Amino acid sequence: MESKVAVIVPAYNEESSIGEVISGIRKVLPDALILVVDDGSSDNTSSIVRDAGAVLLRLSFNIGYGSALQTGYMYAAEKNVSYCIQMDADGQHNAESLPDILNELEKGDSEFVIGVRKFCRDGSGYRAGYFRRAGISFFAAVSSLISGEKLTDTTSGFLGFSDKLLDFFTSDLFPADYPDADVIIMLKRMGYRIKEVEVSMYERRGKSMHAGLEPLTYICRMSLSILRASLLPKNGLMKMMRPETLRKVAEKKV
Repeated sequence: MESKVAVIVPAYNEESSIGEVISGIRKVLPDALILVVDDGSSDNTSSIVRDAGAVLLRLSFNIGYGSALQTGYMYAAEKNVSYCIQMDADGQHNAESLPDILNELEKGDSEFVIGVRKFCRDGSGYRAGYFRRAGISFFAAVSSLISGEKLTDTTSGFLGFSDKLLDFFTSDLFPADYPDADVIIMLKRMGYRIKEVEVSMYERRGKSMHAGLEPLTYICRMSLSILRASLLPKNGLMKMMRPETLRKVAEKKV
């Protein structure tokens, strides 16, 4: 039986958590296609994924978060799924929130759903550090200003979208490094509908991909990407897509 939803999990050296993440997904979405993209891990991530029975896409070397995600999207597109949900492999994203994202998508009044961390709305639940919270608030404010829609958490990484967006997510428009607020801005400017749902999160296990100087790198690259997304005219966004992708997007929006 073909799955209507794919849960895509990019992973890099996540042997301590990936098994539990897969178990959590299977518990709440037993019929989902669980797709783990191992981004060149040097530990036992791949063997754990195989033993857990999930689909494994093993990359021979580390290509980065955004490109690993896009690899998963391309595979999901070939499987003709109706919905894609992405979540992290480090155990931060609570799999019990997956049905909430899926249910919002199935209502049909939005193509893109963001999982919003509880502390972004009322300050409760899992608490990030001061600088991380400041960064979350900053990018949410900038995204809200540019898109014209109130957004509270554009960098959670816990999100879902309908198959109407798969052609966009597999096109050259998709950022290869950190796809977050910039993607949301592009989608809004192209006329897609975005909703937020509250999700629960845990503290991360192990080393974050934003450790060391990475937070500074992220801020600089994301700021430039947002600037590019906000300055490019809507017709410019559409022209940057491959002709076959543009045709499919137009067909699906009718």
